[in-house]
Amino acid sequence: MSTKELNEARKSLLQAEADLAYLLELFGDHLSKKEGYGDLNGFDAVRYYLMQKHHWLPRDLAALSHNEMRFALHAEMKDWKAPQAAV
Repeated sequence: MSTKELNEARKSLLQAEADLAYLLELFGDHLSKKEGYGDLNGFDAVRYYLMQKHHWLPRDLAALSHNEMRFALHAEMKDWKAPQAAV
């Protein structure tokens, strides 16, 4: 694999990771509205939701990666669609 191909693969992987993080942030906004969290949004709303649902401690939630948060929210995110305006 050439340097150019390697760099393109790296760029694609990092862009995909950023896109998934962005969608998780948007889902956090959705959770905040649905659950009435007021000024909590994005990742904070996701962490708060998981804390309430599973009785996990804040320190445990802070240790979760975005992939782990998405996995823990699999059922909730199943039928969710990102708002068209945000995509």
